[in-house]
Amino acid sequence: MVAWTHFSIPDEKDIRWLIRWWGGVMTLWIWLLAFLNAPARHKIEIAFLNTLLIATLSTLLALALAWGQAVLIYYARRRSPLWAQVTDTLFSAWRSLPQILGILFGYVFIAYRQSAGDMPAVLVLILLALIAALVIFPEIGDMLLERIDYFRKSDFFNAMRVAGIPDSRIINYDILYKNSPVHILNKCIAVFAMTFFLLISVDFIVSVGLARQVNLVNMPRTLGNMLAHIDSKQDILALGQSLSRPSLWLQLPFAHLQGLATAFLIVFSLICLFKISQYFSERLHD
Repeated sequence: MVAWTHFSIPDEKDIRWLIRWWGGVMTLWIWLLAFLNAPARHKIEIAFLNTLLIATLSTLLALALAWGQAVLIYYARRRSPLWAQVTDTLFSAWRSLPQILGILFGYVFIAYRQSAGDMPAVLVLILLALIAALVIFPEIGDMLLERIDYFRKSDFFNAMRVAGIPDSRIINYDILYKNSPVHILNKCIAVFAMTFFLLISVDFIVSVGLARQVNLVNMPRTLGNMLAHIDSKQDILALGQSLSRPSLWLQLPFAHLQGLATAFLIVFSLICLFKISQYFSERLHD
């Protein structure tokens, strides 16, 4: 006789929304498997995975850059007020740049470079992630500096310095690595969601604004340029027409799947990521 293990959904709201996100994505994939032709479904799969890959890699690169920023500013402040002023001014100026414009200009540059040559797809994905990381890393850097400043005011920091432990170990290991992983994860979730949104927005803008052969053919497929594709536009147009022609409602889930599935993935993912970030942050501060 087989004993079934009792399964219960976790009480944490952020975990529940994570389960809803992937449950919704898998449900959509099963629907597409049944009713959408294989080439179109493959495009959506690649676009979704590429978008997740770029956002994930960008978040990791942003964390590495932010870690370096926090350590650099810490040592600059310890060295002299002049060095502290210089580093604060430089990073403040960089932070003031609009994030979406930074990604937009970087994306346009890569698109034209890709149209002029033949960069490997992996390299293009890495460059897109790096560009996003370069404009987003101050978001994480500010949090890391707050953690360092918090521990510097405590007896913990002074006691370790008196014990002869070097500042580099205290900052990198004892403060950031050992005592701040939950705070770092919280910020990385928010940055991932923000990067996901910015990438889709910029990719859609570039895909609509540039010539088709520059972006949609040569650049990696993402949810943003999938939404800008002519087939997806026609599917979205059909959704608008259904408002005045209710008879089209039954056809939408079967005849206009590419555009509607892409739009659903974007909206549903953004809602879930926002909720995951919101509830994880609330759980952290409880």
